[in-house]
Amino acid sequence: MKIDIKKAIIIAPHPDDETLGVGGTIKRMTSKGTKVSVLIVSGHMPPLYSENDYRKTLNESKKVFKYLGVKDYEFLNIPATKVNEVPVAELNGKINKFIKERNPDTIFIPFPDRHIDHRIIFDSSIVASRPVKKNSPKNVLLYETLSETHWNVPTAEPSFVPDLFINIDRQLKNKLVALNLYKSQINEKSPSRSADAAEALAKFRGSQNSCKYAEAFKVARIVI
Repeated sequence: MKIDIKKAIIIAPHPDDETLGVGGTIKRMTSKGTKVSVLIVSGHMPPLYSENDYRKTLNESKKVFKYLGVKDYEFLNIPATKVNEVPVAELNGKINKFIKERNPDTIFIPFPDRHIDHRIIFDSSIVASRPVKKNSPKNVLLYETLSETHWNVPTAEPSFVPDLFINIDRQLKNKLVALNLYKSQINEKSPSRSADAAEALAKFRGSQNSCKYAEAFKVARIVI
């Protein structure tokens, strides 16, 4: 079975989630000419963060997108941890609009993990990508986010058990460079979200699949 990806969307709850979960795959896709679009739903904004913090992560994101070859991206500018305060219909509508305008065949969305923003955005993304029209995304894949995904409580919450893996042997270095561009987010103060942790996870996922490095995904839907 081969998934032919021509246009892909990555829905990310916060700046850096897209690179933590799909960074190697993004580079692999753009290198092959796949059009990749990224939607960052929320950001490090007031009241939890300062306006300066937000501007910093915004600029870091743009540098990362340029490095990974992503030319199309959008920020919804919802304060982090406040996504639950946005009316469900409004959030669903914004995500649906982004998807509809780009008409992708493949969409990558966050696994519903420990972070409340991730869970809510998962729900909205699933609603927005429902197979109700002929041009609905054929492939819907859930990605893991370092720290948050692996802090779910086993048996009490959904556990990330991947069933699709993408080889990133050639893209691991690109992923690590991109992560390090998020200087405010990926550093020694956050070992669970460090470049070292990302490399270790990629190596583990690769060891499960006879390659050196890989990114793992849970399949929500694949239509061949």
